[in-house]
Amino acid sequence: MDGRPWPWRKASASDAAGNQCVEVRWTGYYVLVRDSTRPHGPRLSFHSDAWTRFLETARRPDTAS
Repeated sequence: MDGRPWPWRKASASDAAGNQCVEVRWTGYYVLVRDSTRPHGPRLSFHSDAWTRFLETARRPDTAS
């Protein structure tokens, strides 16, 4: 990584019609999350360590639904 933020990435679970889309962007220390249908709307910000723990928990078979 050369220090520049990564581009916004759409979640793989987003539907093809463009509804219910979530996008994430890594900035180096934080991960930003936004509604792709409102790109200039509010965003959530997570420290990269917290985001990693969230993903690890979400991927565990006992927590997936």
